[in-house]
Parts: sequence; structure tokens; C-alpha cells
Amino acid sequence: MERVIYIFTILFLSFSSVSFAQNSLESASQAYRGEDYTKSIQLYEQVVAQGIHEGRESADIYYNLGNAYFRNGDMAKAILNYERALLLNPGDNDTRHNLRFARTRIEDKIDASDKFFLINWVNGFKNMFNSNTWASVGIGLFIAFLLAITAYFFTKKIWIRKTGFYAALVLFVFMLIANGFAFNQKNNRLNRNTGIIMSASASIMTSPDANSQELFRLHEGTKVRINKTDGNWIEIEIANGSVGWTSKENLETI
Repeated sequence: MERVIYIFTILFLSFSSVSFAQNSLESASQAYRGEDYTKSIQLYEQVVAQGIHEGRESADIYYNLGNAYFRNGDMAKAILNYERALLLNPGDNDTRHNLRFARTRIEDKIDASDKFFLINWVNGFKNMFNSNTWASVGIGLFIAFLLAITAYFFTKKIWIRKTGFYAALVLFVFMLIANGFAFNQKNNRLNRNTGIIMSASASIMTSPDANSQELFRLHEGTKVRINKTDGNWIEIEIANGSVGWTSKENLETI
């Protein structure tokens, strides 16, 4: 009897949680349409916090939250949430467009270090889909690979065997690429090794010491790569390759 009560309790709590999130989303959307962006932000943040607590995140919610912050004039928070949305759904063109526009409103304009054009092309191709989609593509290619191998081993006609052999080679290569993309995106989502500067002005130092020399300053909304941590300090790297240390309080992880 206790097990039955426990199961019904879990189901009730799950239903209540979903119902609360749905009501909050509707209220947040209504507040946004009514241009009450502060209330909309508060409600969306509650849904995000609940989702993180329950082990689930939504790119759409981060996108809407980013829009609310943008309308409220908080570019750093807008960029942070657009980046989080892209981490979950890198192929969303609306999010990418809004992120580019939000970046025009921040102070730091840092030119990225030059990369080989093929690397940029591969990254762009990889970001067309999220990790789940690439994993599904990989499974589909694996099934096609097995069919091609079957045609090679169990058919007597020479042209079919040749077609099956070369098709299997091509499919195997693309299967590895799809699975590599899926693994890379999932790894980025789990490791969260990038962040956004939240302080109005953050000092970047030569070492993890407040008395060390200041190299330069970054301002709110700038994206950084997190290399390592040392106590309350983080070694960061910006788009042009410059590296330095700053306090954890100055940034928020994507």
C-alpha cells in the first residue's frame, strides 16, 4: 500500500510541477506581450530554475528569457541566455540573429583570431543541428552502412558488390563525422567551459592575485573561454587569444 501511495505521490508532484511551469510560462508570455519585462523575466527565471533542478533545460525558454532581458536593457543577461539557448539548439537562426544584434549593443568589440577557413566551415556545418539530431543521423547512417555491407557480402552481381563496397566506405566515414559532431556538442553542453562577463568593468590580471599587474579590462556582455580555476580566480581567454585571470564574481558560466 505504501508503494502505491508513493507512486501516486510522485505522479502528483510531477503533474503539479508541469502544471506550475506551464502556468508560469503563460504568465511570463502574457507579461512580455504587455511590456512588463521585469515580471516576465522573474517568471521565466523561475521556470529555468525549476528545469535545472529537475535536470531539464529548454532552448525556447532561454530564448524567450533572452528577449525579455534585451527588451529590459540588460544586454549581458540577454547574451548569456541566447548563448545558453544555442548550446542546446545551435541551429536556431532566430537566436543566432538576436545574439549578433545584442552584441552590437555592448562596449567590447573584440576581433577573433584568424582561423583556417575549413575550421570555420566545419563549425558552421556542425552547428546546423543539435547533438540529438546528429546522433539520430549517425544511427541512420549506421543502418545504411549495414545494408551496404549486406549487399556486398550476399550479392553475386559484381556491380552491386562494387556499389555496396564503396557506399559502405562513404557511409562509414559520414557516420563517424555525425557521431563526432554529436559527441562534441554534448561535451560542450556538459562541460560548460565558456562564460559571459557580468560586471560593468572586470579587471583581467597576469596571475590569480589581486595585487598582480592588470593586463586589460573587459565589460559586461563579453564572451570568454574558461581555461582553469584557482580558488576564487578563473583563467579566461578572449576571442583574440589574449589570456588572463579574473575573479569568479565577474562572470557567469554559459
